[in-house]
Amino acid sequence: MTPTKTLATTAALVALPSLGLAQELDTTPTNADIGFILTTFMFLVMGVLVFWMAAGFAMLEAGLVRSKNVTMQLTKNMALFSLAAVFYFLIGYNLMYPGDGWSIPGILGAILPASLESVGLAGAEPDLTYASVGSDFFFQLMFCAATASIVSGALAERIKLWPFLIFVVILTALIYPIQASWKWGGGFLDKAGFLDFAGSTVVHSVGGWAALTGALILGPRIGKYTRDGRVVPIPGSNLALATLGTFILWMGWFGFNGGSQLYMDTAGNVADISRILANTNAAAAAGAVAALILTQTLYKKPDLTMILNGALAGLVSITAEPLTPSLLSATLIGAVGGIIVVFAVPFLDKLRIDDVVGAIPVHLFAGIWGTIAVVFTNPDASLITQLYSILVVGVFVVVTSAVVWRTLKAVGGIRVGEEEEINGLDMTELGMEAYPEFSKG
Repeated sequence: MTPTKTLATTAALVALPSLGLAQELDTTPTNADIGFILTTFMFLVMGVLVFWMAAGFAMLEAGLVRSKNVTMQLTKNMALFSLAAVFYFLIGYNLMYPGDGWSIPGILGAILPASLESVGLAGAEPDLTYASVGSDFFFQLMFCAATASIVSGALAERIKLWPFLIFVVILTALIYPIQASWKWGGGFLDKAGFLDFAGSTVVHSVGGWAALTGALILGPRIGKYTRDGRVVPIPGSNLALATLGTFILWMGWFGFNGGSQLYMDTAGNVADISRILANTNAAAAAGAVAALILTQTLYKKPDLTMILNGALAGLVSITAEPLTPSLLSATLIGAVGGIIVVFAVPFLDKLRIDDVVGAIPVHLFAGIWGTIAVVFTNPDASLITQLYSILVVGVFVVVTSAVVWRTLKAVGGIRVGEEEEINGLDMTELGMEAYPEFSKG
Protein backbone atom coordinates (compact mmCIF):
# COMPACT_ATOMS: atom_id res chain seq x y z
CA MET A 1 0.00 0.00 0.00
CA THR A 2 1.46 3.40 -1.02
CA PRO A 3 1.70 6.32 1.46
CA THR A 4 -0.98 8.16 -0.51
CA LYS A 5 -3.38 5.23 -0.27
CA THR A 6 -2.59 4.81 3.43
CA LEU A 7 -3.39 8.46 4.11
CA ALA A 8 -6.66 8.24 2.22
CA THR A 9 -7.67 5.09 4.07
CA THR A 10 -6.86 6.66 7.44
CA ALA A 11 -8.90 9.76 6.59
CA ALA A 12 -11.87 7.60 5.61
CA LEU A 13 -11.71 5.65 8.87
CA VAL A 14 -11.56 8.87 10.87
CA ALA A 15 -14.58 10.20 8.99
CA LEU A 16 -16.78 7.11 9.61
CA PRO A 17 -18.04 8.09 13.10
CA SER A 18 -19.02 11.56 11.93
CA LEU A 19 -20.77 10.11 8.87
CA GLY A 20 -22.69 7.75 11.15
CA LEU A 21 -23.63 10.66 13.39
CA ALA A 22 -24.85 12.65 10.42
CA GLN A 23 -26.96 9.70 9.32
CA GLU A 24 -28.48 9.40 12.80
CA LEU A 25 -29.32 13.09 12.83
CA ASP A 26 -31.00 12.78 9.46
CA THR A 27 -33.33 10.06 10.77
CA THR A 28 -34.10 11.62 14.15
CA PRO A 29 -37.93 11.70 14.53
CA THR A 30 -39.55 15.11 14.30
CA ASN A 31 -42.14 16.33 16.78
CA ALA A 32 -44.81 15.41 14.25
CA ASP A 33 -43.41 11.88 13.96
CA ILE A 34 -43.37 11.45 17.73
CA GLY A 35 -46.92 12.77 18.05
CA PHE A 36 -48.08 10.41 15.32
CA ILE A 37 -46.42 7.45 17.02
CA LEU A 38 -47.74 8.22 20.51
CA THR A 39 -51.30 8.95 19.41
CA THR A 40 -51.42 5.84 17.25
CA PHE A 41 -50.10 3.76 20.14
CA MET A 42 -52.70 5.32 22.45
CA PHE A 43 -55.53 4.37 20.09
CA LEU A 44 -54.31 0.78 19.95
CA VAL A 45 -53.92 0.37 23.73
CA MET A 46 -57.17 2.16 24.55
CA GLY A 47 -58.91 0.19 21.82
CA VAL A 48 -57.81 -3.06 23.43
CA LEU A 49 -59.27 -1.84 26.74
CA VAL A 50 -62.59 -1.04 25.05
CA PHE A 51 -62.49 -4.44 23.33
CA TRP A 52 -62.24 -5.98 26.80
CA MET A 53 -65.65 -4.45 27.51
CA ALA A 54 -67.10 -7.10 25.17
CA ALA A 55 -66.06 -9.65 27.78
CA GLY A 56 -67.61 -7.47 30.46
CA PHE A 57 -70.98 -7.34 28.70
CA ALA A 58 -70.85 -11.10 28.14
CA MET A 59 -70.11 -11.86 31.79
CA LEU A 60 -72.65 -9.34 33.10
CA GLU A 61 -75.41 -10.78 30.92
CA ALA A 62 -74.43 -14.40 31.60
CA GLY A 63 -74.71 -13.68 35.32
CA LEU A 64 -78.03 -11.85 35.19
CA VAL A 65 -79.97 -14.32 33.03
CA ARG A 66 -81.22 -17.69 34.25
CA SER A 67 -78.94 -20.68 33.79
CA LYS A 68 -81.11 -22.07 30.98
CA ASN A 69 -80.27 -19.03 28.82
CA VAL A 70 -76.57 -18.47 29.55
CA THR A 71 -75.21 -20.16 26.42
CA MET A 72 -77.52 -18.04 24.28
CA GLN A 73 -76.21 -14.81 25.81
CA LEU A 74 -72.61 -15.88 25.30
CA THR A 75 -73.36 -16.84 21.69
CA LYS A 76 -75.04 -13.50 21.04
CA ASN A 77 -72.11 -11.57 22.45
CA MET A 78 -69.54 -13.48 20.40
CA ALA A 79 -71.62 -13.09 17.25
CA LEU A 80 -72.55 -9.44 17.68
CA PHE A 81 -68.96 -8.31 18.13
CA SER A 82 -67.83 -10.29 15.10
CA LEU A 83 -70.68 -9.01 12.94
CA ALA A 84 -69.99 -5.45 14.06
CA ALA A 85 -66.33 -5.82 13.03
CA VAL A 86 -67.31 -7.00 9.55
CA PHE A 87 -70.11 -4.55 8.80
CA TYR A 88 -68.49 -1.50 10.39
CA PHE A 89 -65.61 -2.15 8.01
CA LEU A 90 -67.82 -2.72 4.96
CA ILE A 91 -70.22 0.17 5.49
CA GLY A 92 -70.10 1.90 8.85
CA TYR A 93 -66.69 3.53 9.18
CA ASN A 94 -66.77 5.77 6.09
CA LEU A 95 -70.45 6.41 6.71
CA MET A 96 -69.45 7.75 10.12
CA TYR A 97 -66.26 9.56 9.04
CA PRO A 98 -66.83 10.68 5.44
CA GLY A 99 -64.34 13.56 5.49
CA ASP A 100 -65.15 15.54 2.37
CA GLY A 101 -67.13 12.67 0.86
CA TRP A 102 -70.62 13.30 2.25
CA SER A 103 -73.45 11.83 0.19
CA ILE A 104 -75.74 14.42 1.79
CA PRO A 105 -73.62 17.15 3.42
CA GLY A 106 -73.75 16.96 7.21
CA ILE A 107 -76.37 14.21 7.21
CA LEU A 108 -75.31 11.12 5.27
CA GLY A 109 -71.73 10.02 4.78
CA ALA A 110 -70.08 7.85 2.15
CA ILE A 111 -71.02 4.18 1.84
CA LEU A 112 -67.57 2.75 1.15
CA PRO A 113 -65.48 0.04 2.85
CA ALA A 114 -62.74 1.22 5.18
CA SER A 115 -59.17 1.09 3.86
CA LEU A 116 -55.81 1.23 5.63
CA GLU A 117 -52.51 2.92 4.80
CA SER A 118 -49.83 1.29 2.71
CA VAL A 119 -47.58 -1.13 4.57
CA GLY A 120 -44.90 0.84 6.40
CA LEU A 121 -46.54 4.16 5.50
CA ALA A 122 -44.55 4.13 2.24
CA GLY A 123 -44.42 7.64 0.84
CA ALA A 124 -46.69 9.03 3.55
CA GLU A 125 -46.06 12.13 5.63
CA PRO A 126 -47.05 11.43 9.24
CA ASP A 127 -47.48 15.13 9.97
CA LEU A 128 -50.44 15.20 7.56
CA THR A 129 -52.55 13.17 9.99
CA TYR A 130 -52.53 12.79 13.73
CA ALA A 131 -52.64 8.96 13.86
CA SER A 132 -52.76 5.96 11.57
CA VAL A 133 -56.09 5.15 9.94
CA GLY A 134 -55.75 1.59 11.14
CA SER A 135 -55.55 2.61 14.80
CA ASP A 136 -58.47 5.01 14.46
CA PHE A 137 -60.62 2.37 12.73
CA PHE A 138 -59.72 -0.18 15.41
CA PHE A 139 -60.61 2.22 18.23
CA GLN A 140 -63.89 3.41 16.70
CA LEU A 141 -65.01 -0.14 15.92
CA MET A 142 -65.01 -0.94 19.63
CA PHE A 143 -67.53 1.83 20.30
CA CYS A 144 -69.78 0.51 17.56
CA ALA A 145 -69.72 -3.01 19.00
CA ALA A 146 -70.45 -1.69 22.50
CA THR A 147 -73.67 -0.12 21.22
CA ALA A 148 -74.90 -3.51 20.01
CA SER A 149 -73.97 -5.15 23.32
CA ILE A 150 -76.37 -2.84 25.15
CA VAL A 151 -79.32 -4.21 23.18
CA SER A 152 -78.39 -7.82 23.82
CA GLY A 153 -78.95 -7.81 27.57
CA ALA A 154 -82.24 -5.95 27.57
CA LEU A 155 -83.93 -8.42 25.20
CA ALA A 156 -82.51 -11.57 26.74
CA GLU A 157 -84.37 -14.83 27.43
CA ARG A 158 -87.11 -14.50 24.78
CA ILE A 159 -85.71 -13.24 21.48
CA LYS A 160 -84.71 -15.51 18.60
CA LEU A 161 -81.03 -15.56 17.72
CA TRP A 162 -81.07 -14.80 14.00
CA PRO A 163 -83.55 -11.89 14.00
CA PHE A 164 -81.46 -10.33 16.76
CA LEU A 165 -78.28 -10.74 14.72
CA ILE A 166 -79.93 -9.23 11.65
CA PHE A 167 -80.84 -6.22 13.77
CA VAL A 168 -77.21 -6.03 14.95
CA VAL A 169 -76.02 -5.88 11.34
CA ILE A 170 -78.34 -2.97 10.55
CA LEU A 171 -77.53 -1.20 13.81
CA THR A 172 -73.76 -1.39 13.37
CA ALA A 173 -73.68 -0.82 9.61
CA LEU A 174 -76.23 1.98 9.34
CA ILE A 175 -78.11 3.26 12.41
CA TYR A 176 -75.15 3.84 14.72
CA PRO A 177 -72.72 5.25 12.09
CA ILE A 178 -75.26 7.63 10.58
CA GLN A 179 -76.17 9.33 13.85
CA ALA A 180 -72.54 9.24 15.04
CA SER A 181 -71.49 11.09 11.89
CA TRP A 182 -73.78 13.95 12.89
CA LYS A 183 -71.50 14.62 15.88
CA TRP A 184 -68.14 12.86 15.55
CA GLY A 185 -68.01 12.95 11.75
CA GLY A 186 -68.46 16.72 11.62
CA GLY A 187 -72.17 16.63 10.74
CA PHE A 188 -74.96 19.04 11.52
CA LEU A 189 -75.15 18.37 15.27
CA ASP A 190 -71.44 19.06 15.62
CA LYS A 191 -71.84 22.32 13.73
CA ALA A 192 -74.76 23.22 16.02
CA GLY A 193 -72.44 22.96 19.02
CA PHE A 194 -73.51 19.61 20.45
CA LEU A 195 -70.98 18.31 23.00
CA ASP A 196 -70.61 14.59 23.68
CA PHE A 197 -67.00 13.77 24.53
CA ALA A 198 -67.10 9.96 24.49
CA GLY A 199 -70.69 9.05 23.78
CA SER A 200 -73.29 9.31 26.54
CA THR A 201 -75.71 9.98 23.69
CA VAL A 202 -73.83 8.88 20.58
CA VAL A 203 -73.13 5.40 21.99
CA HIS A 204 -75.07 4.70 25.17
CA SER A 205 -78.43 6.33 24.60
CA VAL A 206 -78.44 4.93 21.05
CA GLY A 207 -78.12 1.41 22.45
CA GLY A 208 -80.72 2.31 25.07
CA TRP A 209 -83.24 3.65 22.56
CA ALA A 210 -82.80 0.58 20.35
CA ALA A 211 -83.22 -1.69 23.38
CA LEU A 212 -86.32 0.18 24.59
CA THR A 213 -87.93 -0.04 21.16
CA GLY A 214 -87.15 -3.74 20.93
CA ALA A 215 -88.46 -4.44 24.44
CA LEU A 216 -91.76 -2.71 23.67
CA ILE A 217 -92.27 -4.68 20.46
CA LEU A 218 -90.98 -7.97 21.87
CA GLY A 219 -92.95 -7.90 25.11
CA PRO A 220 -91.99 -9.13 28.60
CA ARG A 221 -90.86 -12.59 29.59
CA ILE A 222 -93.50 -15.14 30.56
CA GLY A 223 -94.30 -14.80 34.24
CA LYS A 224 -92.56 -11.45 34.77
CA TYR A 225 -95.82 -9.56 35.34
CA THR A 226 -99.07 -10.95 36.74
CA ARG A 227 -102.58 -10.01 35.70
CA ASP A 228 -103.12 -8.11 38.94
CA GLY A 229 -100.11 -5.90 38.25
CA ARG A 230 -97.52 -7.55 40.50
CA VAL A 231 -93.89 -7.78 39.42
CA VAL A 232 -92.35 -11.23 39.84
CA PRO A 233 -88.58 -11.07 40.48
CA ILE A 234 -86.55 -13.38 38.22
CA PRO A 235 -83.09 -13.74 39.79
CA GLY A 236 -79.98 -14.19 37.67
CA SER A 237 -77.98 -17.39 37.64
CA ASN A 238 -74.58 -16.16 38.80
CA LEU A 239 -73.99 -12.88 40.60
CA ALA A 240 -70.26 -13.62 40.77
CA LEU A 241 -70.11 -13.51 36.96
CA ALA A 242 -72.24 -10.35 36.91
CA THR A 243 -69.86 -8.67 39.38
CA LEU A 244 -66.84 -9.74 37.35
CA GLY A 245 -68.48 -8.35 34.23
CA THR A 246 -69.07 -5.03 35.95
CA PHE A 247 -65.43 -4.70 37.01
CA ILE A 248 -64.32 -5.59 33.46
CA LEU A 249 -66.59 -2.90 32.06
CA TRP A 250 -65.27 -0.43 34.64
CA MET A 251 -61.72 -1.21 33.54
CA GLY A 252 -62.60 -0.97 29.84
CA TRP A 253 -64.18 2.43 30.42
CA PHE A 254 -60.76 3.91 31.11
CA GLY A 255 -59.98 3.21 27.45
CA PHE A 256 -63.44 4.31 26.36
CA ASN A 257 -63.14 7.78 27.89
CA GLY A 258 -59.37 8.16 27.98
CA GLY A 259 -58.89 7.32 24.31
CA SER A 260 -61.57 9.83 23.36
CA GLN A 261 -59.09 12.59 24.14
CA LEU A 262 -57.91 11.61 20.61
CA TYR A 263 -54.41 13.01 21.01
CA MET A 264 -51.37 12.03 23.06
CA ASP A 265 -48.82 14.26 21.33
CA THR A 266 -48.22 16.86 24.06
CA ALA A 267 -47.74 17.00 27.81
CA GLY A 268 -51.07 18.81 28.04
CA ASN A 269 -52.91 15.97 26.32
CA VAL A 270 -51.29 13.37 28.57
CA ALA A 271 -52.29 15.41 31.63
CA ASP A 272 -55.86 15.61 30.29
CA ILE A 273 -55.96 11.83 29.83
CA SER A 274 -54.94 11.33 33.44
CA ARG A 275 -57.66 13.75 34.54
CA ILE A 276 -60.22 11.88 32.44
CA LEU A 277 -59.32 8.54 34.01
CA ALA A 278 -59.52 9.95 37.52
CA ASN A 279 -62.94 11.51 36.85
CA THR A 280 -64.19 8.33 35.21
CA ASN A 281 -63.22 6.28 38.23
CA ALA A 282 -64.77 8.78 40.66
CA ALA A 283 -68.10 8.75 38.84
CA ALA A 284 -68.26 4.95 38.80
CA ALA A 285 -67.47 4.72 42.50
CA ALA A 286 -70.05 7.37 43.36
CA GLY A 287 -72.72 5.61 41.31
CA ALA A 288 -72.09 2.38 43.19
CA VAL A 289 -72.12 4.09 46.61
CA ALA A 290 -75.30 6.00 45.80
CA ALA A 291 -77.08 2.78 44.79
CA LEU A 292 -75.75 1.01 47.89
CA ILE A 293 -77.06 3.67 50.28
CA LEU A 294 -80.34 4.21 48.44
CA THR A 295 -81.28 0.52 48.27
CA GLN A 296 -80.44 0.13 51.97
CA THR A 297 -82.72 3.10 52.70
CA LEU A 298 -85.61 2.03 50.46
CA TYR A 299 -85.53 -1.74 50.82
CA LYS A 300 -83.75 -2.14 54.20
CA LYS A 301 -81.13 -4.30 52.49
CA PRO A 302 -78.51 -3.45 49.86
CA ASP A 303 -79.24 -4.81 46.38
CA LEU A 304 -76.12 -6.07 44.60
CA THR A 305 -77.63 -5.87 41.11
CA MET A 306 -78.57 -2.24 41.75
CA ILE A 307 -75.04 -1.53 43.02
CA LEU A 308 -73.53 -3.06 39.89
CA ASN A 309 -75.82 -1.04 37.64
CA GLY A 310 -75.20 2.06 39.79
CA ALA A 311 -71.50 1.85 38.99
CA LEU A 312 -72.25 1.44 35.28
CA ALA A 313 -74.71 4.34 35.36
CA GLY A 314 -72.03 6.52 36.95
CA LEU A 315 -69.70 5.58 34.10
CA VAL A 316 -72.33 6.36 31.46
CA SER A 317 -73.13 9.68 33.16
CA ILE A 318 -69.54 10.96 33.06
CA THR A 319 -68.91 9.80 29.50
CA ALA A 320 -70.38 12.90 27.83
CA GLU A 321 -67.81 15.12 29.58
CA PRO A 322 -65.09 13.44 31.63
CA LEU A 323 -62.48 16.19 31.16
CA THR A 324 -63.84 19.49 32.46
CA PRO A 325 -65.38 18.40 35.82
CA SER A 326 -63.44 18.54 39.04
CA LEU A 327 -63.21 15.32 41.03
CA LEU A 328 -66.05 16.56 43.22
CA SER A 329 -68.23 17.38 40.22
CA ALA A 330 -67.48 14.01 38.63
CA THR A 331 -68.44 12.31 41.89
CA LEU A 332 -71.76 14.16 42.03
CA ILE A 333 -72.52 13.44 38.36
CA GLY A 334 -71.87 9.73 38.90
CA ALA A 335 -73.93 9.65 42.10
CA VAL A 336 -76.94 11.07 40.30
CA GLY A 337 -76.53 8.31 37.71
CA GLY A 338 -76.65 5.70 40.47
CA ILE A 339 -79.77 7.27 41.93
CA ILE A 340 -81.45 7.32 38.51
CA VAL A 341 -80.98 3.56 38.13
CA VAL A 342 -82.54 2.74 41.50
CA PHE A 343 -85.70 4.63 40.60
CA ALA A 344 -85.77 3.81 36.88
CA VAL A 345 -85.81 0.01 37.26
CA PRO A 346 -89.12 -0.11 39.20
CA PHE A 347 -90.50 2.66 36.96
CA LEU A 348 -90.02 0.45 33.89
CA ASP A 349 -91.63 -2.45 35.74
CA LYS A 350 -94.68 -0.30 36.40
CA LEU A 351 -94.90 0.27 32.66
CA ARG A 352 -94.46 -3.51 32.14
CA ILE A 353 -91.28 -2.99 30.14
CA ASP A 354 -89.08 -6.01 30.80
CA ASP A 355 -85.35 -5.21 30.72
CA VAL A 356 -83.45 -8.27 31.95
CA VAL A 357 -80.14 -6.62 32.87
CA GLY A 358 -81.19 -3.00 33.44
CA ALA A 359 -79.65 -1.75 30.21
CA ILE A 360 -82.31 0.89 29.57
CA PRO A 361 -81.95 2.67 32.94
CA VAL A 362 -78.15 2.47 32.77
CA HIS A 363 -77.51 3.42 29.16
CA LEU A 364 -80.56 5.45 28.14
CA PHE A 365 -81.66 7.26 31.30
CA ALA A 366 -78.15 7.84 32.66
CA GLY A 367 -76.97 8.65 29.13
CA ILE A 368 -79.55 11.43 28.87
CA TRP A 369 -78.56 12.73 32.30
CA GLY A 370 -74.87 12.69 31.43
CA THR A 371 -75.49 14.63 28.22
CA ILE A 372 -77.43 17.28 30.10
CA ALA A 373 -74.83 17.41 32.89
CA VAL A 374 -72.22 18.70 30.41
CA VAL A 375 -73.68 22.19 30.82
CA PHE A 376 -72.71 22.24 34.51
CA THR A 377 -68.96 21.92 33.92
CA ASN A 378 -68.27 22.95 30.32
CA PRO A 379 -68.97 26.63 29.62
CA ASP A 380 -69.12 25.95 25.88
CA ALA A 381 -72.20 23.75 26.29
CA SER A 382 -75.73 24.98 25.60
CA LEU A 383 -78.66 23.28 27.37
CA ILE A 384 -80.94 23.90 24.40
CA THR A 385 -78.43 22.35 22.00
CA GLN A 386 -77.86 19.36 24.26
CA LEU A 387 -81.60 18.71 24.60
CA TYR A 388 -82.16 19.23 20.87
CA SER A 389 -79.44 16.71 20.04
CA ILE A 390 -80.80 14.14 22.51
CA LEU A 391 -84.21 14.50 20.87
CA VAL A 392 -82.87 14.25 17.31
CA VAL A 393 -80.83 11.13 18.02
CA GLY A 394 -83.66 9.58 20.05
CA VAL A 395 -86.28 10.08 17.34
CA PHE A 396 -83.96 8.78 14.63
CA VAL A 397 -82.99 5.63 16.54
CA VAL A 398 -86.51 4.84 17.75
CA VAL A 399 -88.03 5.24 14.28
CA THR A 400 -85.36 3.26 12.44
CA SER A 401 -85.22 0.57 15.12
CA ALA A 402 -89.02 0.23 15.13
CA VAL A 403 -89.05 -0.21 11.36
CA VAL A 404 -86.41 -2.94 11.58
CA TRP A 405 -88.00 -4.74 14.55
CA ARG A 406 -91.49 -4.58 13.00
CA THR A 407 -90.21 -5.86 9.68
CA LEU A 408 -88.39 -8.76 11.30
CA LYS A 409 -91.48 -9.57 13.36
CA ALA A 410 -93.69 -9.58 10.26
CA VAL A 411 -91.31 -11.65 8.13
CA GLY A 412 -90.33 -14.47 10.45
CA GLY A 413 -91.07 -13.44 14.01
CA ILE A 414 -88.63 -12.23 16.63
CA ARG A 415 -89.81 -14.13 19.69
CA VAL A 416 -89.41 -17.81 20.51
CA GLY A 417 -92.49 -19.90 21.25
CA GLU A 418 -93.94 -20.25 24.75
CA GLU A 419 -92.62 -23.78 25.21
CA GLU A 420 -89.14 -22.82 23.99
CA GLU A 421 -89.03 -19.85 26.37
CA ILE A 422 -90.10 -21.95 29.36
CA ASN A 423 -87.56 -24.68 28.59
CA GLY A 424 -84.80 -22.17 27.94
CA LEU A 425 -83.14 -20.91 24.79
CA ASP A 426 -79.94 -22.85 25.36
CA MET A 427 -81.49 -26.21 24.49
CA THR A 428 -84.32 -25.09 22.20
CA GLU A 429 -82.31 -22.66 20.06
CA LEU A 430 -78.76 -24.00 20.42
CA GLY A 431 -78.98 -27.57 21.72
CA MET A 432 -76.35 -27.06 24.43
CA GLU A 433 -76.29 -25.89 28.01
CA ALA A 434 -73.81 -23.75 29.92
CA TYR A 435 -74.16 -25.89 33.04
CA PRO A 436 -75.11 -29.40 31.81
CA GLU A 437 -74.08 -31.12 35.05
CA PHE A 438 -76.82 -29.21 36.88
CA SER A 439 -79.62 -29.92 34.41
CA LYS A 440 -82.54 -32.12 35.38
CA GLY A 441 -82.86 -35.72 34.28
